[in-house]
Amino acid sequence: MSNYLKKTRNYWISDASFVTLLGMLIFTIFILPVLIDSKGDTAIFLNFMFISLFFIGVFSSNNKGYLIASISLLTIHLLLRLIRFTDNPHEFYLLERVVIILNLMLLVVINISLLFRDQEINTYRVIGAVNVYLLLALAGAFGFELIQLTSGNAIDGNIELLGRDGDYGTYIYFSLVSISTVGFGDIYAEGITAKMLAVFLSVLGILYPAVIIAKLVSFSTEIKK
Repeated sequence: MSNYLKKTRNYWISDASFVTLLGMLIFTIFILPVLIDSKGDTAIFLNFMFISLFFIGVFSSNNKGYLIASISLLTIHLLLRLIRFTDNPHEFYLLERVVIILNLMLLVVINISLLFRDQEINTYRVIGAVNVYLLLALAGAFGFELIQLTSGNAIDGNIELLGRDGDYGTYIYFSLVSISTVGFGDIYAEGITAKMLAVFLSVLGILYPAVIIAKLVSFSTEIKK
């Protein structure tokens, strides 16, 4: 068992794991919302994908602090999920969203640390940079949902929000058009908090690629020297 866990961890801290993570993110961000819209009741599958992502965070942790934080947040997340899917009259949907955001931000930090753990530049590292970008969009989606749940004044337009997992597609769509600065205009930020988050994602979407490209070019120059 310990040998299997060691092999799994070695894979998830290797460059090749960036490709697998990209595949999972593409499915979670671009395909899963379509399935939710067409099939309706896919909450269990949505939860499975996020739990899988957070397990990856545990195995990808390259220092003790990240490992402890990943295990702690994953444990809390699993407990909250179990409470919601049992007959317990109490559920902590809002707290779940807070834990998901913290998990995603930790996964962003872990992937950035793996991305720049040395000065090597290859296709895998470029894919790793794309993964961080998509993880930020995911965190933004749950940020908008958190604002909606607490103030009821996050996003508006030709949409109907139910306050459940089925709203995921709407939030990830708006987060993506914000961070990519596309802004189709069919959905818009309503409250000031949501507006600031949308602007923050837009600025991040512009600055992040520029910073990453500059960093990779810097590494390439140093290697050539």
